[in-house]
Amino acid sequence: MESAALSAISRHLLRPSSNPHHNSTSEILPLRSFNVAPLRRRFNSLSTKCHHASSGKSSANPNFSCSAVASDMAAPASDHVSTPQLRLRRLVDEFVSLEEPLDRVKLLLEYATSLPFFPASARVLSNRVMGCTAQVWLSVSTDGYTMQFSADSDSEITRGYCACLIAVLDGASPEEVLKMHPEDFAELNVVGSSGKGGVQSRVNTWHNVLIAMQKRAKAAIAEREGRPPVDPFPSLVISPGGIQAQGSYAEAQAMFLSPDESKIKELVSVLREKQIGVVAHFYMDPEVQGILTAAKRHWPHIHISDSLVMADSAVKMAEAGCRYITVLGVDFMSENVRAILDQAGFEKVGVYRMSDAQIGCSLADAASSESYVQFLDNASKSPPSLHVIYINTSLETKAHGHELVPTITCTSSNVVQTILQAFAQVPDLNVWYGPDSYMGANIAELFQQMAALSDEEIKEIHPGHDRKSIKSVLPRLHYYQDGNCIVHDMFGHEVVEKIKELYCDSYLTAHFEVPGEMFALAMEAKRRGMGVVGSTQNILDFIKNRVKEALNRNVAEHLQFVLGTESGMITSIVAAVRELLGKRGTGSPKVEVEIVFPVSSDSVSTAPVNGSHDMASLGVVPGVVAGEGCSIHGGCASCPYMKMNSLRSLLRVCHQVPDEGGILSAFQASRLNVKTPLGRSVADVGCEPILHMRHFQATGKLPDKLVDQILGKNPESMS
Repeated sequence: MESAALSAISRHLLRPSSNPHHNSTSEILPLRSFNVAPLRRRFNSLSTKCHHASSGKSSANPNFSCSAVASDMAAPASDHVSTPQLRLRRLVDEFVSLEEPLDRVKLLLEYATSLPFFPASARVLSNRVMGCTAQVWLSVSTDGYTMQFSADSDSEITRGYCACLIAVLDGASPEEVLKMHPEDFAELNVVGSSGKGGVQSRVNTWHNVLIAMQKRAKAAIAEREGRPPVDPFPSLVISPGGIQAQGSYAEAQAMFLSPDESKIKELVSVLREKQIGVVAHFYMDPEVQGILTAAKRHWPHIHISDSLVMADSAVKMAEAGCRYITVLGVDFMSENVRAILDQAGFEKVGVYRMSDAQIGCSLADAASSESYVQFLDNASKSPPSLHVIYINTSLETKAHGHELVPTITCTSSNVVQTILQAFAQVPDLNVWYGPDSYMGANIAELFQQMAALSDEEIKEIHPGHDRKSIKSVLPRLHYYQDGNCIVHDMFGHEVVEKIKELYCDSYLTAHFEVPGEMFALAMEAKRRGMGVVGSTQNILDFIKNRVKEALNRNVAEHLQFVLGTESGMITSIVAAVRELLGKRGTGSPKVEVEIVFPVSSDSVSTAPVNGSHDMASLGVVPGVVAGEGCSIHGGCASCPYMKMNSLRSLLRVCHQVPDEGGILSAFQASRLNVKTPLGRSVADVGCEPILHMRHFQATGKLPDKLVDQILGKNPESMS
């Protein structure tokens, strides 16, 4: 649901600008090696048509505008040509002069015939432009001062797009190429009649080919200035033939993608013997995830997911007869599993965490701080108010928050729709979101962008809103500004700049918790069909869908994805991609999938990971030396708390249950028998915001009970 909403926002924001190039200044530059011969012949042909039209003779296309024929394009090759902005202006004038969409398509096809010959030897994967529905090849040569482009496609329409881009940018300086904006070309308004999906794919073609040109322009400037090449991020390349790791960080990740068979057998044996279920978060250590993924083929009661689904899966395992549930995650996840099992009537099913020490979470800690209590106190003084709290918080925090302000839980997958529905359903509502500051800022930015859309476009995102209502909610949306995930916090300025330089033409994935710069970059990629912003599940689904599309095209492909979330996701991604690639028959075109980790190549620790005998013997392992502080210099996109869930701990717990001697008492998930300040059960009150969310997910509306609580009609019902 959330991914669809973000897609709609992205699609509508990719709209023509208001003639920015009509104010361009003209500077005459040498022609250099710009090959205008085919275009000159085409323009001469248009000149003839205009001459016939002015003489009263019938024209092959009476809608052609004589003003669109540029005299300097028909000049000898030794003459000067205009800047790219002026070339673009003339190109736009030419297309705008044609009122009928079909005539614009015909003109685009005429441009396609002007493309120079593209040799078969240049039709290689390294020249492919990612993100285009058709196959597109782009070849670039430069002396550092002038860019020469050649291109080709297996689609005539796409060849026309490429021809227009080359007509504008061939022979330009790298700096001039970088000044061009995709929105400038939107005014050509070549939409054809293929429907909304077809129109969007064509817009994406303009955008993605231009981005590929600009990436080469950046490289040309760097080489001209004598800057050393930038080292790429570490990555894993998945192909039908296996996995290739590039960089020591990736090598350490890949080591456990082919897990130890003896460990798999040991784990499956004890799980089956003692009827133990396993629920684990996507961010687990690669060793643990590798073993669990393989073990699941032999024992069905293993589930790896985001935090929302973990408790639901535990209930299903208990219903299937599991006597114990082991939770691989942080403490609020095991608390949630315990509470939801109790709510479902499975009080006798044991729930175990993987450490005798606290397994914390920076977001959960932020929500239990004094400043967060003050945030909620302010909310309680501004009725009517709704507290929208992120799922990644403790039950105690949810319970205390719910007693102060009516509360509903959200996830990164449903937060935008939850807030939009709340504003639509409760007049004059104030929404207070927390504790993730980055996600709050990103939500506010999304709503600012929505306010610029038309009523019709906004109703596609949420039928209960229009421009007036979105503008009215902006001052009533409040978010906590002192909480973040220590992992997603590392996707800051330095990472973003490196992505812009090396990976601007790649697929970009980002969790909703990332800082604003990374969020903006991912949303820009999303607008051209090259990115996703959302939950871990949204990211996994996006990668799977792009791989399926590539396989359906039945041509050789190399897909590159930048992983803008915790590196533990890689195990689930590899498993999903391997399954898809494995369905291909022998002799099919080769499809490769590269997953890029946006961290330093030196983001490894030589220190052993607590509780893992096997990993301690490695020369390098993914991790943070001092426990926290992920950064591009020596840190990693790896949660130190999640990595406290080791394989050794899992096996220890499984072998020792039932815990008749109390050896595992420190490993048992907390059953919250404490009371709230109003004397109610923390477990009961803390679960209610989760139940409100489940009602919203099932019906698309806030439950009547929650609405009554917001309006103060039944305050004692918050129990």
